[in-house]
Amino acid sequence: MTTSLADHLRSLPDESLAALLALRPDLVVPVPADVSALAIRAQSRVSVARALDGLDQFTLQILDAARLTLHPDEGTTATDAVLAMATTGPHPPAPTAVRAAVGRLRALFLLYGPEHALHVVPAVDEVSPYPAGLGRPAAELDPRTAALCADPAKLRRTLLAAPPSARAILDRLAAGPPVGSVPPGALQAPPIGAQDAVLADPTNGGAPTGSPVRWLVDNRLLVAVSAGSSTASGTVELPREVGLLLRRDSGPLGPLRTSPPPVATAPREPKAVDSAGAGQTMEVVRHTEGLLEQLAAEPAPVLRSGGIGVRDLRRLARTAGLDEPATALLLEVAYAAGLAGELEMPGSTTGRYGADQQVLPTGGYEVWRAASLAQRWEHLARAWLTMTRQVGLVGRRDDRDRPITALSAEAERAGAPATRRAVLGVLADLEPATAPSPEEVQALLDWRAPRRSRGREAAHREVLAEAAQLGVTGLGALTSYGRLLLGELTSADEPGGDPLGLHMDAESGDPSSAARALDALLPAPVDHFLVQADLTVVVPGPPEPALAAELEATTEPESAGGASVHRVTTASVRRALDAGYTADDLHELFRRRSRTPVPQGLSYLVDDVARKHGGLRVGSAGAYLRSDDEALLTEVLADRRLESLTLRRLAPTVLSTPYQVSRLLGALRDAGYAPVQEDGTGGTMLSRPRIRRAPARVAVTTRTLDPLAAPKLPMPRLLGVVEHIRRGDAAARAARRAPAVVRGGAAGLGGGPVPAHTHSEALAVLQQAVRDKALVWVGYVDAHGATASRLVKPVSIGAGYLRAEDERTEMLHTFALHRITAAVLAD
Repeated sequence: MTTSLADHLRSLPDESLAALLALRPDLVVPVPADVSALAIRAQSRVSVARALDGLDQFTLQILDAARLTLHPDEGTTATDAVLAMATTGPHPPAPTAVRAAVGRLRALFLLYGPEHALHVVPAVDEVSPYPAGLGRPAAELDPRTAALCADPAKLRRTLLAAPPSARAILDRLAAGPPVGSVPPGALQAPPIGAQDAVLADPTNGGAPTGSPVRWLVDNRLLVAVSAGSSTASGTVELPREVGLLLRRDSGPLGPLRTSPPPVATAPREPKAVDSAGAGQTMEVVRHTEGLLEQLAAEPAPVLRSGGIGVRDLRRLARTAGLDEPATALLLEVAYAAGLAGELEMPGSTTGRYGADQQVLPTGGYEVWRAASLAQRWEHLARAWLTMTRQVGLVGRRDDRDRPITALSAEAERAGAPATRRAVLGVLADLEPATAPSPEEVQALLDWRAPRRSRGREAAHREVLAEAAQLGVTGLGALTSYGRLLLGELTSADEPGGDPLGLHMDAESGDPSSAARALDALLPAPVDHFLVQADLTVVVPGPPEPALAAELEATTEPESAGGASVHRVTTASVRRALDAGYTADDLHELFRRRSRTPVPQGLSYLVDDVARKHGGLRVGSAGAYLRSDDEALLTEVLADRRLESLTLRRLAPTVLSTPYQVSRLLGALRDAGYAPVQEDGTGGTMLSRPRIRRAPARVAVTTRTLDPLAAPKLPMPRLLGVVEHIRRGDAAARAARRAPAVVRGGAAGLGGGPVPAHTHSEALAVLQQAVRDKALVWVGYVDAHGATASRLVKPVSIGAGYLRAEDERTEMLHTFALHRITAAVLAD
């Protein structure tokens, strides 16, 4: 007797059903109404494809063995038959490995039933039509080919007679897939050996050399599925029997590998790997900060189609000293981390760039800068691992032959996080400090999940390159802190984990384990510098945030790295004075921070600039220029470099100009003067640089690692889902037992209104059931207009409502009397 999948699922205990839902979480989105709905969903093409995508190469080959050994009449196979086929070959796998693979397939319910009568879910054939890369049986393709395959001796003789070019085609199709396309006219060309029968034809490649495909078709070793024409290509298929004969040396399933392919590369020194990666993390943070500072100084306009233009990307790359792909990567990561965003430009007119939005740092950038170097890198790395962006597409062209720009929607790929997790997972599963080549990584991915890795070789190489650029890997191997970070994100994606990031260590202010591991590898932040006689300031390590802010305000950067170099200039001192520092503040700053004696030249420079600073006062006229030093004003008035300002003396100590304050200040500073701006009361106005920030954005680090994957529920919730499915199944069975008059409801009366006498009879039955405390079948119309039925025990009738208890669910239900269509006492 054939048992359906629904019947098999009903016979399982709740723990086994919950285990199925844990392995295939897409089955509970949404929760099935009953077991029949669960069985239909488990056999659907989409769900089966998801399950197959997560299987390794060996398990897929064992599934193909089960498909190839199906009984033609009963449609079942047995574990022993699968084991017999899998162990047929020169290097058979261990029987325990085969049985373990069958167990994995049965746990996923791709195979179900007892071991002697295993069923294969039908959708497997829809998802993968050619088991083990073999074609259909000859009987399904062509009767004459089937007759040839029925004679093994004749088939072998025909195969041995095949010319070398034809045999090469057979070997290629035997490796799978068994279907191939042929160029136009190939099936019309003469077979090999009959070239002289026709004249030269351009379709045959000029001289009449014959067609090996035509020879194979004529000798029944290939079957033409579509013949094609002189202008259209054709399709041929290799029969299953021929493919099995060609595989006699490797076995019917091809080479079987029960474990991943080995990595030939010897492990590197772990300390060297971590040191190389830690050095790169410092560069990543420095370049990201430089890019964001450049965006703050000169925001990038957003194109009409989204993203920033090629020219702006080149400008940022040139300023940061990076190539364009690296700049696009850091910009995309900063945007995903919530450090950059778009700012609306009110009142602007739309130009060729759109001009109504600009990309610049957000408010979160200031918080990020105040964190430690390790925490800043971790924030960027988390954003890279979870962002749904494929940065390698930037610079390429889309389907409409338009360039894909940074931050544009065309670079969005929902599967990008899963690709990064798969590639880094391969590195994490190897021995620490092992640096496999890209080809070895691809081979491991092809074994671990061949269906997912097929055709994604370029994306896998991009992940390896980006991981090296971001410092996740060092010298080609996964770093220790990168391994910890990947483990934290993966554990958050597991059942009972933290998919929303609500319980991260960062919430309490404590650094994560990955940040602590990286912090131990980085040089300790320094709170001092060394001032040289040439007014250069050497910082012997990464500066702590407070020191970095002071250096930004008082010096000009010259070089960056493990030890950065800055220089004190007249412009930098004047900028510090404009920001509110006094000469005494600067002397105290250099004295307190410097581990070397402060050069006398630096003190003279500070005092000289401070003495001149504020000697001129600027206000609005357009603008006015005021000073108590009449000789200084006379000098300014006579300065030819300032003739464009059309200065005019209003009083011995006051000059005016029709231009705005900003232009007057800039011209005076360019001429070597040190003016300050004052307000209407004569008070000095501090000229700290105006900081523009985009609205705060939520970083993608709060997102689950794989947005395409269904949420993984913990076991208690899965058991609750199973209970819900069981209740729905019981309700469906109860509804099928309801009397016909109740199940039909108003529909059984022709679809019109319920007659008054029928409704009165239903009320009489309900009143009797209340008095007798008897069970009754109630038919009613629900809120969606659908008819339904329920077995209940009426409690009371009044105020237009029936209140009844469902003994199966132990719940009290309320029915509007005007919606009740029928009522029948239960037997």
